[in-house]
Amino acid sequence: MKFQRLCFPVALLATMMAIGDRCAAACTDASFTGVWGFQIGTAVGQLTSNGAGKITAGSDTVNQGGTVIHQTFTGTYSVAANCAGTLTLNFVGGGSATANFVLDNGNTGAQIIETTAGASAEGVAAAKGTVTCGLTGTSQTFAALFLGQNTVGLVDDVAQVILDGSGHVTGSGTFDVGGTITATTITGTYTETTGCKGTIKITPKGLSALNYAFVVVNSGKELLLIETDSTASVFGNMQQ
Repeated sequence: MKFQRLCFPVALLATMMAIGDRCAAACTDASFTGVWGFQIGTAVGQLTSNGAGKITAGSDTVNQGGTVIHQTFTGTYSVAANCAGTLTLNFVGGGSATANFVLDNGNTGAQIIETTAGASAEGVAAAKGTVTCGLTGTSQTFAALFLGQNTVGLVDDVAQVILDGSGHVTGSGTFDVGGTITATTITGTYTETTGCKGTIKITPKGLSALNYAFVVVNSGKELLLIETDSTASVFGNMQQ
């Protein structure tokens, strides 16, 4: 399985995360425990680790060259004393993927690179934390950044995205597609499950709708996203 490499440095996403001091104490398998969200290349998903080397459950959404697929998996992992680790995902129905990672932000985040033979993708992961997910009726405001490319050219979008708690999106943003810059308002809709995953449709006024899959991390203060439109290879981050 390939997560699909983006055609520019995915490591740029690290500049949007709160990268704390590297862990002072030695790490173990227990340093990577609980529910985590991840974005690797054009894949976004969630996994559950048991703190003892097992990935007990997981799922992801992948935009593979314009075809969106959904996968479930289990797996194994190992974390060394220096807070670097390896993991293997075994997909239901066949296939596997491997990756190396380094924990950061007090062992609540990680930088990841896929090591599957013939594949090349990078990304990040973050612990879900304690959060109530779903359409809670409570409005939340996020700053959003989306990077990648589509059939027109490079994509660089910045927006303020307001989720009203009932499935509706408003806000405004600046959208740079292939060098054409549009500053405008946005509308849209979103879904969110109690499992802290969902979809968002953002429609900038005068432009085509943009569709994303996301996972919630950082105790609800952050979303990791990929665009699911067939014409785009775009990833994103939304932070409160």
